[in-house]
Amino acid sequence: MTATKTTQTKPEPPAQAVAADAHWAATREKLRNRQRPIAVLTICDDPDVKKALEDARFLVRRLTASLESEPDDAELARDLATAQQALDAAQTDFDEAAIMLRFQALRRPDWEDLKAKHPPTEAQAEDNLVVNVDTLGPELIAASSLDGITADDAKYYLEEWGDGEASALFNTAWHVQSNARMELGKG
Repeated sequence: MTATKTTQTKPEPPAQAVAADAHWAATREKLRNRQRPIAVLTICDDPDVKKALEDARFLVRRLTASLESEPDDAELARDLATAQQALDAAQTDFDEAAIMLRFQALRRPDWEDLKAKHPPTEAQAEDNLVVNVDTLGPELIAASSLDGITADDAKYYLEEWGDGEASALFNTAWHVQSNARMELGKG
């Protein structure tokens, strides 16, 4: 006689008990209503606007540090207030000049389906790639774009932009798929 081992699964708690546990019900509702991660790619083609913002940020940091070591210096406090106004103006100028592209993580089944539709070429597989980035790129960018980028738009950008910028576009859409917004507890 052969003994068979069966795997026992833990039974589901009674629905009434779950419903009665207000804490779990609230937690469960929060978990069900979570939004998938979003990543933003910021593009600013105006070097003067970018430099002005960097300079303004640096000045505010420097004056803040100085004021921490000399908190009673009224002139330093005025300089910091003026620098903060300049930073606010520089940030406004940057925001007006910049293009913000937003990407949201796909649902896991959709992400897996998309990867499956773009298997690596033989050469890519030899390089340990799990997908064909050339064919996946435009489709991934379009699927995860919150701004309506089409696959044709994405293909054009990936072909026409410089290597660094095209990589940044692809990588933003790729990395948001694996973004984790949680911490593991010590338990």
